[in-house]
Amino acid sequence: MSASAKDPVCGMSVDPATARGGSFEHAGHSYYFCNPRCRERFAAEPERYLSPATPPVVGPQSPTPPAAAPRSSAIYTCPMHPEVRQTGPGACPKCGMALEPATLSLDAPEDDGELLDMQRRLLVSAPLALLTALVAMAEMLPGRPLDRLLPATGSAWLQLALALPVVVWGGRPFFERGWASLVTRQLNMFTLIALGTAAAFGFSLLALLVPEALPHAASHGRVPVYFEASAVIIALVALGQVLELRARRATSGALRALLGLSPLSARRVEADGREVDVLLADVLVGDRLRVRPSEKVPVDGRVLEGRSAVDESSITGEPLPVEKAAGASVVGGTVNGSGTFVMQAEHVGQETLLARIVSLVGEAQRSRAPIARLADRASAWFVPAVLVVALLAALVWGVFGPEPRLAHALVSAVSVLIIACPCALGLATPMSIMVGTGRGAELGVLIRHAEALERLAGVDTLVVDKTGTLTEGRPRLLSCVPAPGFERAELLALAASLEQGSEHPLASAIVSGAKAEGLGLQPLADFHSQGGKGISGSVGGRRVLIGTERLLSEAGAESTALASAASEQRQGGATVVLVAVDGQSAGLLAVADPIKSSTRAALGSLREAGLRIVMLTGDAAATARQVASELGIDEVHAELLPQQKLDWVKELKQQGRRVAMAGDGTNDAPALAAADVGIAMGTGTDVALQSAGITLVQGDLRGIVRARRLSLAVMTNVRQNLVLAFAYNALCIPLAAGVLYPAFGLLLSPMVASAAMAFSSVSVIGNALRLRRAVWHTPD
Repeated sequence: MSASAKDPVCGMSVDPATARGGSFEHAGHSYYFCNPRCRERFAAEPERYLSPATPPVVGPQSPTPPAAAPRSSAIYTCPMHPEVRQTGPGACPKCGMALEPATLSLDAPEDDGELLDMQRRLLVSAPLALLTALVAMAEMLPGRPLDRLLPATGSAWLQLALALPVVVWGGRPFFERGWASLVTRQLNMFTLIALGTAAAFGFSLLALLVPEALPHAASHGRVPVYFEASAVIIALVALGQVLELRARRATSGALRALLGLSPLSARRVEADGREVDVLLADVLVGDRLRVRPSEKVPVDGRVLEGRSAVDESSITGEPLPVEKAAGASVVGGTVNGSGTFVMQAEHVGQETLLARIVSLVGEAQRSRAPIARLADRASAWFVPAVLVVALLAALVWGVFGPEPRLAHALVSAVSVLIIACPCALGLATPMSIMVGTGRGAELGVLIRHAEALERLAGVDTLVVDKTGTLTEGRPRLLSCVPAPGFERAELLALAASLEQGSEHPLASAIVSGAKAEGLGLQPLADFHSQGGKGISGSVGGRRVLIGTERLLSEAGAESTALASAASEQRQGGATVVLVAVDGQSAGLLAVADPIKSSTRAALGSLREAGLRIVMLTGDAAATARQVASELGIDEVHAELLPQQKLDWVKELKQQGRRVAMAGDGTNDAPALAAADVGIAMGTGTDVALQSAGITLVQGDLRGIVRARRLSLAVMTNVRQNLVLAFAYNALCIPLAAGVLYPAFGLLLSPMVASAAMAFSSVSVIGNALRLRRAVWHTPD
């Protein structure tokens, strides 16, 4: 065995002989840990720490970008087609939209390359297109005054000179994407734009160079050209792209705001008492850090000394500062008040809550809701259908229309192609999802994927765990009752020593109770957790078991003598755990966990919304009934193992119920994963967080009220966008084809069609951005 080993979770060096977190065997190799929490994390997901994947969103931990990592190596993706991923910027091969970085980081400036390029093209194209249109309009003035300054067909040649740079240079990206769509057979909005402008420009060029090819035009002495339409369409499309790119950038505002919460440095207290400022990337687990007044808390940890009030609104969404004293946990990115304190770093880098929030929001914004399939199915046939409509319109005008028939046929076909751009349809869902998940992060509601957000709107049954969900999850030790032959101090010391290895809220209460009485804790070995039943391990050479009557009975430790005392404690609302030492019943511990102050009002709001509330808990039936009675919950199932919780969720789903499950413990993970929507309390275990589709940062049921209202608002917004997109095309395509011409003599200009196309996309994005200003009041 080597003299030292490296903790695979936090990277700290540990001595295998004295490793506080013990060891874990995996794939024939022993791993050692600095504390039991690291060991539990590794045991749950060993491959995550042995072969860690690159996180999907880079947190704000590194203040300077790595010199060896060029920006071109970044992965880019499409907001409409998140499965499209490539190295470096470019255009989506499916829809032609500009790709955007798959990861956001404060290390690198925001990538505005596509936006800047479009702005340059717009600044050049817009004035030239305007001049082209003015020259074309001059031909409509009485006496055609421009003809006196220019020779015959001079106006057409001037229009060509003005429009040529607009079409060739300004429209180059649109033609490239249009051609790519034809080559790959992925027809999209740029297919229509490229065909429409190319047809108008090509027809005009032919009419100017070979006028005899258009006998009707030649006989009237006027060359029918549409250079101004081509130029104005390109300019308007460029304008639409600029507006769209700016709006898309705005949708990532919440994520960038989260990235900006973390400070760039921390003040570390060295072993000799000196205080030095270090980069945040250099902070390690176990470091002691001083947080001064008005400073941001650098990483997640626990207060060692000092006292202050911390503003956690940026993370939890709750406006009131929270008092922090020795032993209290603090979260990186929150803002300290007027006091000062020294904290110990417990989670750094990508393990901090803020980094995980950024990662979750980034993943959610790139996920797709099931409702997006409607737009996908529509887009699959939409562009080919538009091409058919444009061709039919051209044929009808060319055969039955008034003279000049060819010119009218061209105008109607180009108008149909331009106005039917499906960009608005494609943007309808992803824009609402991106803005909604960002707004959720600001409210303390983290959406892991869009599907969970959509499903939450249809939930009719809420299943809740008790400990840490309905209750504070920070219980306190009420009593310690030893069995004959055991001393109270001995019983409590052994139990607390074993509970060091557990993350359950009851464990911290027992450990804190022992420390408050000045009892020393002994080293722990062979720690083992039996989900829903209890824990076991070796303490000072003695085998200790803590858990339910069932667990002790299975181990051969008879606990009948403690039944009366246990029943009395449970009638008072306390949770009771039994202790066995070396196979003999040793006593019981009673722990009380107060109900969260926000639970009653939150449950009332959820009931008013029509949700059925069901409690599933592994706690004793008497304790569960007491809590349920206080909260008005009629349906309670207690003393459940993780598998039984899972079975109850499946049973509810088989009844046709749409189920959301809220929990915070490892034993809740199977049920969270099986529910239609899993909701994890932010104060819960990593396994619970990974199993849930939605995480509530603050960890109380008011977050569910917020999350459901957010879900309903986002889905309403998506439907509004889809209606806008479908209605726009249903109304405008017939107009562009010329249905009003026989009755009113109205024929839609391609320039008007282009402006309408740009407006449709901007209107959909603008509607989605309304979610950024949405406010939902939650019960106190």
